[in-house]
Amino acid sequence: MERKDTLLEINNLTKHFHLNKGKVLKAVDGVSLQIFKGETLGVVGESGCGKSTLGRTIIRLYDPTSGQVIYDGVSLQEKRSKEQRKSFQKKMQMIFQDPYSSLNPRKTVMEIVSEGILIHEPELNPSKRAEKVYYILELVGLNKTHATRYPHEFSGGQRQRIGIARALAVNPEFIIADEPIAALDVSIQAQIVNLLKDLQNERGLTYLFIAHDLAMVKHISDRIAVMYLGNIVELTTSDILYHKPLHPYTEALLSAIPVPDPKIERTRERIILEGNIPSPIDPPSGCRFRTRCRHAMDICKEAVPEWKEAEANHFVACHLY
Repeated sequence: MERKDTLLEINNLTKHFHLNKGKVLKAVDGVSLQIFKGETLGVVGESGCGKSTLGRTIIRLYDPTSGQVIYDGVSLQEKRSKEQRKSFQKKMQMIFQDPYSSLNPRKTVMEIVSEGILIHEPELNPSKRAEKVYYILELVGLNKTHATRYPHEFSGGQRQRIGIARALAVNPEFIIADEPIAALDVSIQAQIVNLLKDLQNERGLTYLFIAHDLAMVKHISDRIAVMYLGNIVELTTSDILYHKPLHPYTEALLSAIPVPDPKIERTRERIILEGNIPSPIDPPSGCRFRTRCRHAMDICKEAVPEWKEAEANHFVACHLY
């Protein structure tokens, strides 16, 4: 794979939530990643694995417990002036999973989309600001007549387009899309994914695309990171991951994707994971997946698997490699 310039570097990032009676929920527990300029990095895994918490910690909606996030060579953990923080906030935006609850029901589309413009471009007069909002709405497949309406007047797909327009309003470089299609009808999901790809090509955007729909993630992602119980267990290009998964957890996830051919669907092997997902409050020793893994060995209980490049551009944390 051709190496690109690194836009975002995450080093040993953790986010722990302190609960009652001294318990600690380890939602993100030592994640290290690089995201290259202009690419889409997909993050997949079961519900509760820490995908959304990872995205929110990167963008500082949650303060990290430890670790480092470096954006374009600059650490976001260092103390900075208000203007410097505003500059980074402008470059990094987020699209949320629920397109209804993430939009203020008391505000019109014009007010929602122009909110970021008011903060980051206060010098624009109302007419110029309105022109910019109209332009962004057209970019996402809406029109200027929608600007005076409220979120409840739109369908789910249209509301997600409003959420995308809000993220685009400040001309960001990097967007975290937190399961942006999960709450939408299947017929609308492809439209939103295609819109995101078109916007990326037109505006040179970089995405962190969080999802649990593996088929859709393959369609949009250049590389895919597989997450399990707060850790990244496998990372490689989209094509390699789907044709030659290495981690047993990845194999199980891919085997669950429906195949449209009934003959193949009836005869193909499905890997059924036994047992429940362990609690992130008290994760298993050694490899966190060992309690559900059909290849578990004694060493899996004793030692945390090393993160290594098992093949060219194919990283995995598993004692089998």
